[in-house]
Amino acid sequence: MVTVTDVAAESPAALAGILPGDFLISVNGHEIRDVLDYRFYLTERRVTLTVHRGPDLFDVTIRKGEYDDIGLYFETPLMDKKHSCENKCMFCFIDQLPKGMRDSLYFKDDDSRLSFLHGNYITLTNLHRRDIDRILEMHISPVNISVHTTNPELRVRMMKNKRAGEVLSYINDLAKGGIRLHGQIVLCRGVNDGEELDRTMRDLAAYYPAMESVSIVPAGLTAYRDGLYPLAPFTPEETAEVIRQVTAFGDECVKKYGERIFWCADEMYVRSGTPLPPYEFWGEFSQIENGVGMLSSFSFEFDAALDCLTEEEKNVKRTVSVATGEASYRFMCDLTEKLKAACPNVDCRVYCVKNHFFGGYVTVTGLLTGRDLLEQLADKDLGEELLLSRTMLRSEGDWFLCGRTPGEVSDALSVPITFVENDGGAFLDAILGTGGDL
Repeated sequence: MVTVTDVAAESPAALAGILPGDFLISVNGHEIRDVLDYRFYLTERRVTLTVHRGPDLFDVTIRKGEYDDIGLYFETPLMDKKHSCENKCMFCFIDQLPKGMRDSLYFKDDDSRLSFLHGNYITLTNLHRRDIDRILEMHISPVNISVHTTNPELRVRMMKNKRAGEVLSYINDLAKGGIRLHGQIVLCRGVNDGEELDRTMRDLAAYYPAMESVSIVPAGLTAYRDGLYPLAPFTPEETAEVIRQVTAFGDECVKKYGERIFWCADEMYVRSGTPLPPYEFWGEFSQIENGVGMLSSFSFEFDAALDCLTEEEKNVKRTVSVATGEASYRFMCDLTEKLKAACPNVDCRVYCVKNHFFGGYVTVTGLLTGRDLLEQLADKDLGEELLLSRTMLRSEGDWFLCGRTPGEVSDALSVPITFVENDGGAFLDAILGTGGDL
């Protein structure tokens, strides 16, 4: 049962007499718990809605196009509260956040609906047989799974949840049911690496073709780990060895299945000093939003855009600056060197900003805050414009993680700021001033 908060004027629902404040019980006899139930059962041309109003329970029937909306609005997009995480993972980044941040940043979601709608990763630990059956019935695909290890006992220990091992069987159920899967392994030094990583990759590869891709990412360690499991970062040499291990296994998958399936995150290549593989190595870039292949894709797009510049664009005169995290600093410097050769009148200054806000071993650009930008760029000549990655802001584009707004940072640094999406062509446009705000 969900509450109707509004009804679109002249919509089928309004014409049928449904009012704000009514409770929607079912559609064609199927209980409605959330947006997935609602959208799935609404795809009939004739729908009967059971509605509760005050003491009355009644049905209304609506005829419509198969995929037409009927005009009902609900309190949240999910028509339900987000499902929170029931785990206490030894590597959880949220447990390592400093105090005093926005309340929403401390919420741990583990919601299968968000996996389908927005690509979030879930651990499966708050799903039960009924939930798996619904995913199979509705063919909700793909499902993104935070696996970490396929060793049941180790998974329980890593996630501090007694169900963490038993729910691994759901992966088999989903694969057999034709659900496309993407996996993630957060690698913890001395815990799920080495032979355990080999075991996990072997087990997950057996689910191919359902298991389309698996990313291996290092655990993010901030300076706020007091009282948490004593994790240590991989050394550059150890990180390089993990890359060799995953690449070798991926090579075997290419021979056996025609697909690599397993990839290390870009961050691991940067940390270890290992050269990035070529563009073709990353396949369909199915985990690019997880930082896998992003740098190679960005470079490819940048080079392609650079090759297409007109003579007029090559002669543009501009002085701009780029602020980036430690992990991508050298990469960005290499791109601007290419730019300088093609556009000699463009002065693009790249500044490396260290993440003092989170501390520890956090080096990625997307976790930089307005506070660190202000502290470290205050005395820098930023030119006509400062270019920043769009990933520094929350999805609405209004706040940095520290709570400062883009306007506050721009005013304090006395420079206009343009936020650029993760696209090499858009980045080149922004440098040359031909792309506008993105």
